[in-house]
Amino acid sequence: MISADMEGATGVTWTSDVVPGTEQWQRFRRLFTGDVNACVAGVFDGGATDVLVNEAHSAQRNLLLEDLDARARMLTGRHKPLSMMQGVDSGVDGVVFLGYHAGAGEDGVLAHTYLENSITGVWLDGVPASEGRLNAAVAAEHGVPVLLVTGDDRTCVDAADYAPAAKLVAVKECVSRYAAICTPPRRTAEQIAEAANAAMALAGRRDPAPAAHRIEVEFDATHLAQAAAVVPTVEQLGPRRVGFDAATMTEAMKAFKVVTAIAAGAVEGIYG
Repeated sequence: MISADMEGATGVTWTSDVVPGTEQWQRFRRLFTGDVNACVAGVFDGGATDVLVNEAHSAQRNLLLEDLDARARMLTGRHKPLSMMQGVDSGVDGVVFLGYHAGAGEDGVLAHTYLENSITGVWLDGVPASEGRLNAAVAAEHGVPVLLVTGDDRTCVDAADYAPAAKLVAVKECVSRYAAICTPPRRTAEQIAEAANAAMALAGRRDPAPAAHRIEVEFDATHLAQAAAVVPTVEQLGPRRVGFDAATMTEAMKAFKVVTAIAAGAVEGIYG
């Protein structure tokens, strides 16, 4: 399975690169699809017999199906129960985090966790958590290893901590939130394909590791925490911080989706 996000794709550095409807988005859809195709080719060369691509960015309708490697299948569209990790419970032997990015409050190209600019930090069991760390915990709960992570160099540093065995490909070097030194797509395609091929040596289901987890979220405004705390089981811990416990990581992520959706709905214009 490939969980494909867009902020960490080759060349992406700017809001318009990933916001549907812009001229830049149309351009970077092709580069994003190119990264996915390189990964698909690599895992097939490494012995994969079936590849499911779960599109995981924004409205999850960005990849160009007509240009996708014909050997892959693509899950596209929103409102999936497991969101970025939909399909991890379908018997897959490994997952790739492609086009991922650093978490909220961290340095990295377009760094965020779920909400683009209203969340300043997320913690999983007391550890700062990117989307990659959260999703890796979901994968572990289902016995699925993380094989490969691609994104900017800060993404790779993060992944080396939460998935130390995984292969890593930095397609760009972060200069700031909106600037990076980028490697051209011909070279990143080679790097992704080579790493994906090698990463297949890590494939194979592990023993599932269900466990209780705690997630805490800090927002950039007090009213967002107040709005999120309306959710049963969610406790307001401070003016801008909420937290909740869940019996499993899957349940924790479902609750996290509710918290972020409610907070997003409470944002009011340019004042947030």
